[in-house]
Amino acid sequence: MQTEMAVPSILIDDEVLIIETSGEMPEVAYHGSIYYITSDPAGPRLSIGAEQLAKLKFAVVEGYRRIIFRDLNLNNRDKSIYRGLARCVVNWSRLENFCRTEGIDTSSLALEVCSALKVFLAGELDDVRSGRPTSVNCSRLSLLGLAAKIGLDPGGLPQNWEIVFRED
Repeated sequence: MQTEMAVPSILIDDEVLIIETSGEMPEVAYHGSIYYITSDPAGPRLSIGAEQLAKLKFAVVEGYRRIIFRDLNLNNRDKSIYRGLARCVVNWSRLENFCRTEGIDTSSLALEVCSALKVFLAGELDDVRSGRPTSVNCSRLSLLGLAAKIGLDPGGLPQNWEIVFRED
């Protein structure tokens, strides 16, 4: 039984933090937060207002933003947190699906990802030319698919970017 009482902002703030830092699938944490707040017998069983729901949705976007940029950060390539461009492709697709369902515009985030991807590929290209083994773990086709989704024309990629891919 839900009550009409407003959810305390501290509870929403806690759930935002949980969603943003939940790992690879922030929307799963989002649905878990909604269940906990509204329906879980061990939870407060309160109604979530539109403004509070918007904060939780934004937390999903921020969670995905965090993990996408984690995998577009050249400094993370040798760290255990790094999942590579393959995960970046998957996470962009998940973010895009969530945002489409929720009516959230991703255009400004797509521009950020576009810039970060170009920087990543340029750095990876320089490193591969210097003898470092490539860290790119997705196919050319996957990368081109991501580029298309974020509005990056392949002509905007660094010259000879294809050499960062392992031989098929």
